[in-house]
Amino acid sequence: MDLRLAGKRAVITGGSRGIGRAIALGLAEEGVDVAICARSEGPLRETEAELRQRGGKVYAATCDVGDGAALGAFLERARQELGGVDILVNNVSALGVGDDAAAWQANINLDLLASVRATQQVVPWMAETGGGCIIFMSSISGIEPSSTPAYAAMKAALISYSKSLAIALAAKRIRGNAVAPGSIEFPGGVWDRIRRTDPQRYQDTVARIPWGRMGRPEEVADVVVFLCSERASWVTGACIVVDGAQHRSNL
Repeated sequence: MDLRLAGKRAVITGGSRGIGRAIALGLAEEGVDVAICARSEGPLRETEAELRQRGGKVYAATCDVGDGAALGAFLERARQELGGVDILVNNVSALGVGDDAAAWQANINLDLLASVRATQQVVPWMAETGGGCIIFMSSISGIEPSSTPAYAAMKAALISYSKSLAIALAAKRIRGNAVAPGSIEFPGGVWDRIRRTDPQRYQDTVARIPWGRMGRPEEVADVVVFLCSERASWVTGACIVVDGAQHRSNL
């Protein structure tokens, strides 16, 4: 299937590791020019090199998206380097699992406000060029009760925000969707660390996944790449779950 993505321009926040990296590489494989940011220089440059092997335009910069000014500068430079922005993937997450003020503040600032700020900046650019696609990386924690209330609340907020945007921006031909992964494992990620430090918790979680394993970043990325394409032109305001039937709610 031709996804008709060649020549599009995408920005992925938190694009150096895990799901963000897989999304960036998946889009690049389809001929998309890609800009990524991350806080850690090493993984960022490694992913940049992988992207450049795909042959398209690449812009990669260190950025703390929790800093509004830094995020704004990154997005503006990405627009200049790529020649525009057709796709925005809000992928950064604080992964704040506590229920104290610090966890709430981190999740509000990185998961929610950074996504809002980035979206508000790129929407006029997309409108000028006739449309675009915005993806919010949520979680199954955002659609059912969770032991991580601050994280879950912000992921639920992203689902609501994406639906509101889908309605508000339809006339501008800008689509907004959320993607809710389940437990995804990759080297250096949360579940990789839990597997090594708390194997019982890891095994208990796997046992609750009908497919009997953790998900892979590429399995989430494939869904995101499709949603960014013209083949998904009538999909907007949706929350797509990618979890191997891990969550138990009907919605």
